[in-house]
Amino acid sequence: MPVFNLSSDIIFPPPELAREDGLLAVGGDLAPERLLMAYQMGIFPWYSDGEPILWWSPVPRLIMEPAEFHLSKRLARQLRRQVFEFTFDQDFRAVIESCAACRIERGEPTWITDEMIEAYCRLHELGFAHSVECCLNGKLVGGLYGVAVGAVFCGESMFSTVSNSSKAAMAVLARHLCDWGFDFIDCQMRTTHLLSLGEKEISGPEFFYRLQRAILKPGRKGPWLCRGFT
Repeated sequence: MPVFNLSSDIIFPPPELAREDGLLAVGGDLAPERLLMAYQMGIFPWYSDGEPILWWSPVPRLIMEPAEFHLSKRLARQLRRQVFEFTFDQDFRAVIESCAACRIERGEPTWITDEMIEAYCRLHELGFAHSVECCLNGKLVGGLYGVAVGAVFCGESMFSTVSNSSKAAMAVLARHLCDWGFDFIDCQMRTTHLLSLGEKEISGPEFFYRLQRAILKPGRKGPWLCRGFT
């Protein structure tokens, strides 16, 4: 299957034409309009410094039903004891920069380049990209960010500098998304860590069917001004 070269026109080939490894297209830019179109089609950018922009749409797809988040006994105790403090959309830039920094500190490659950071901060300013901040004694120790399109939250990355802080942020996000009527979280790539939290794989046809239904719903655009684990 060929990899498509994108032009300056904001258009993507059908995601069903992606290669077996999920790679669909190369090129284009990270303009808000292109990013939003990509997420509405089940496509996302993922590349490293020095590479052209690579666009992916892997199947089967890893998703999470917000109501099916696996809350361990230890994490439940921490949430009840209010060990952490949580906010939404209060420091998006710090969260995305921390996601990149934690990977670099572990000696791992990161796709969260300076170009990506600025692009997603712009989406945040427009009310489409959101963050969950997890703090301990007033210090940011964990969190996650992603993009909301309709009733789908497309998770991008999470970080943790204190045990369970990123899991706690995910638990808080799942609880609120459930309350807000979101259909699912698109977790994109399969990892053992995500599977342990209650994510599951679904087929390509099922994913795209559910995505097209979910993006037609009103969603929740704008700042998510909420706190805590309700």
